[in-house]
Amino acid sequence: MINIVRASADLLPEIQNIAYQTWPKTFSNILSPEQINYMLNWMYDLKALKTQLQDKNHIFLLAEETGKYLGFASYETNHEGTDKTKIHKIYILPEAQGKGIGKKLIQFVEKAALENGNKMMFLNVNKFNQGAIDFYRRIGFYEAFKEVIDIGNGFIMDDLVMELKLT
Repeated sequence: MINIVRASADLLPEIQNIAYQTWPKTFSNILSPEQINYMLNWMYDLKALKTQLQDKNHIFLLAEETGKYLGFASYETNHEGTDKTKIHKIYILPEAQGKGIGKKLIQFVEKAALENGNKMMFLNVNKFNQGAIDFYRRIGFYEAFKEVIDIGNGFIMDDLVMELKLT
């Protein structure tokens, strides 16, 4: 049985571990090894994760089964003062994909969004990450717009922004 738990600062190494196991497999055909390493260091350094948790009010969730963490998500309700919830991150270990963990994490975030009066959830996804795009479409997300973000060091994020209307 998959349990979703809210991650405190002491569980941030678990989130970092999942990211470091997931990213190379997820993005090896999309991003250069240099960009993967740059982005992992930029977003998943323990200090960066702690800042996201404590200063940026990102809520981190971990999916756990029999004592092993299989995936995580982070989100923020009322993003930038709006009635929208932003899913900042969601990754599932490659060997745990297809078990409904991603869907369970999204449902948890959706419940929190609704409890906070939010009318929409949204996320960014690399426009070449077809597996993730297909997953989001299956659960009701649609493409809202495209976005290219300069992340420094000569790298960009070439994303789709996908939204889900909440009822």
